[in-house]
Amino acid sequence: LSGQAMMKTMSGGNCNLNVPAKNSYRMVVLGASRVGKSSIVSRFLNGRFEDQYTPTIEDFHRKVYNIRGDMYQLDILDTSGNHPFPAMRRLSILTGDVFILVFSLDNRESFDEVKRLQKQILEVKSCLKNKTKESADLPMVICGNKNDHSEIFRKVRTDEGENLVSSDENCAYFEVSAKKNTNVDEMFYVLFSMAKLPHEMSPSLHRKISIQYGDTFQQKSFRMRRVKDMDAYGMISPFARRPSVNSDLKYIKSKVLREGQSREREKCTIQ
Repeated sequence: LSGQAMMKTMSGGNCNLNVPAKNSYRMVVLGASRVGKSSIVSRFLNGRFEDQYTPTIEDFHRKVYNIRGDMYQLDILDTSGNHPFPAMRRLSILTGDVFILVFSLDNRESFDEVKRLQKQILEVKSCLKNKTKESADLPMVICGNKNDHSEIFRKVRTDEGENLVSSDENCAYFEVSAKKNTNVDEMFYVLFSMAKLPHEMSPSLHRKISIQYGDTFQQKSFRMRRVKDMDAYGMISPFARRPSVNSDLKYIKSKVLREGQSREREKCTIQ
């Protein structure tokens, strides 16, 4: 498909996918700088590893799925390791549904930061839960990245990471390598299972569909002739924009005040 034809397809309204609010979720990725957060997100979205390091301010991605005829949406918030705006990080935590906390196995300080983040998430979500009387679980994975490095560089023992999740059945620990793509898919599979989301959201369990199929993607009868035995498809939304801070604040306020449906959150259109 040529670039011009691609733009025509995307601008023709074919990619305004209607996903039920109850099937829309936000995944928040947190951790210190240079631990590989964006590399893990890149593996999830497109199966690639970027060698060049670029500091993240805040990246927003969206992936939509057609799983056995039902539409799902996963918004991914890849946060800054420097967290220059504590209020923004707190808002990200408040609006998050599932969490990935990343540290580097060769960096002790990054592990200490994950421990602080885990404590902050539990405190912030506990406060919100008390106000809304919700009993929802808090799915989270703690991820020790760069396990492809030699053991002589390791600064965090495996049992230390496992101890962080030992008392919480909704929290799991994985040692992964975004560079070698080791345990990354398994990590997402477990995270989605804990969140009671379709495990087909995992990178290897659905067929990747390009944007040119956007017009038929949400139809319940959508099928690819080449893969007759698969009924799970995923597509990255190329022009999705992060919902405004104001809409996130309204979302939290509505949960606290019980205004409207608890899962209503601003949808950002794809133009």
